[in-house]
Amino acid sequence: MGNIMSADQIYYNGKIITVDKSFSIQEALAITGNMISAVGSNADIMTLSGKTTQIINLKGKTVIPGLNDSHLHPTMAAVSELEEEIPDIHSFNDLFKWIKLEVSRKKPGEWIVHPKFFVTRIKERKYPTIQELDKAAPNNPVFLDGSYSGMVNSCALKNSGISEAVSVPGILKDPVTNKFTGFIRREAFKHLNFKYKVISDQEKMLNALDAMLKRYNQIGITSVTDGWVKPSDRENYLKLKQNNRLSVRVNMCYLPDFSDQVDKAEDIINTLEGPTGLGNEYVRVGPIKIILDGGILTGTARIKKPWGEKCIKVYGFDGKNSYGHLNYTYEQVEAIAVAAVKHGWKFTAHCTGDGAMDILLNAFEAADKTKSIRNLRWSVIHGNFFDSATIERCRKLGVVIECQPAWFYKDAPVIEYILGKTYANRFLPIKSMLKAGLKIAGGSDHMVKYDPNTSINPYNPFISIYSLVTRKTESGKIINGKEAISREDALKIYTINGAFSTNEEKLKGSIEPGKLADIVVLSEDILSCPVEKIKDIRPELTIFDGKVVYSRPSSKL
Repeated sequence: MGNIMSADQIYYNGKIITVDKSFSIQEALAITGNMISAVGSNADIMTLSGKTTQIINLKGKTVIPGLNDSHLHPTMAAVSELEEEIPDIHSFNDLFKWIKLEVSRKKPGEWIVHPKFFVTRIKERKYPTIQELDKAAPNNPVFLDGSYSGMVNSCALKNSGISEAVSVPGILKDPVTNKFTGFIRREAFKHLNFKYKVISDQEKMLNALDAMLKRYNQIGITSVTDGWVKPSDRENYLKLKQNNRLSVRVNMCYLPDFSDQVDKAEDIINTLEGPTGLGNEYVRVGPIKIILDGGILTGTARIKKPWGEKCIKVYGFDGKNSYGHLNYTYEQVEAIAVAAVKHGWKFTAHCTGDGAMDILLNAFEAADKTKSIRNLRWSVIHGNFFDSATIERCRKLGVVIECQPAWFYKDAPVIEYILGKTYANRFLPIKSMLKAGLKIAGGSDHMVKYDPNTSINPYNPFISIYSLVTRKTESGKIINGKEAISREDALKIYTINGAFSTNEEKLKGSIEPGKLADIVVLSEDILSCPVEKIKDIRPELTIFDGKVVYSRPSSKL
């Protein structure tokens, strides 16, 4: 334990799951300043108490390291329900009730927009028709935004000056009638006469972001990777820290606008504040990121086979000859990757399909030949589908997989319906990936809504841990149950592995002397409670940087 005179805080009489190399269980821990100064038995740790030491009896409660969400969007989420709640829609009935309510509240011509609407997550598993949307809102433009595709009504097209006399790439027409179907792809969103509101008042934005980070604390999250940081977002995080309001550690993804300037990738990278690792343990520069393909929830992920005939039922387009969408050619991805490694950057990509994965790994291999990428912890965001060959390629390159287990929980059944059992069985085969030696870090891709369970996507890590341990989906169906993992391994995915992904495993991710004092006291023992209770676990206390940032109102600690 070293020559520690006295601690500022002692937590004793608990079950301390350290997540150290031997996954040891201890009884007590000491905190001095913002660091863990000792971990051990009650008797040993109590010898470190002094006159001013705060002593907390854990009363047998379980303690884990602070949880790490390796990919989410706090700034977007922070303002998503500032003015009004986004409806939680599970069926056409819910959808049309909401549209009817919006029509009654809004003037003709005002937009009715759902900012993250995914048909795979409603009972009908399909978009409403343009005729149904027209009937529900004949005088209001309607836009159901699914990130990589969406649905609009006739009023939305008319309001945007789009007539059937012209063809706009990305706005689909019925091949027989030549009339708009209402289905719209992401590349055509720019033609809609609608823009999301931007919060220009910095104090309002800071307050919203502060509140969102505190919501993460309430579910045990003390570290995040923001998946898309603009310069103003970076300044907001720094301002919160300056004002002693930052309650999570932030790793920032930069998303440069390479677009048609890939030949100038190196020049663009040189304009960024970096490289990866610049900053401190509170706010640090993370990777350069690109969005390589579309999404599995919209049939636009780049896969190795056509999406198939069931696409017309679910997504509203014929997928018999569609392999999904790519935003970059292989040559462009390689040019960015080579420029990134040359200048010491971690490089990552939104990559949701196995076809896109092949392109990305080819570029990683090319970059690795110029300079090793291993110590930079290059990664894949999402990934989703892994066969044995892909797993082996990732292992050889030391690629970290920053995945979203809640996507499996929510979406595996519809993937099985559309793409078949082979793809469903390859959907995050975590046990095989861990067995091969891959580092897996868990994230949520939380984008909108405040509630940890009903948000899109759910940021409650205990739902994801439950899914990893059981391979159960939200419907209760088990898919490829042999890929279920132990509770210990699932916990590592949200603690030490997240720290490894950002090259900070010596600073955080486990409860050990010399590491940052980010810890969570749980309502249940995550290692031994009934498995169905895992998803219902809640923090009693969340401690960030040695300070309590959340205390459950009903907690008796």
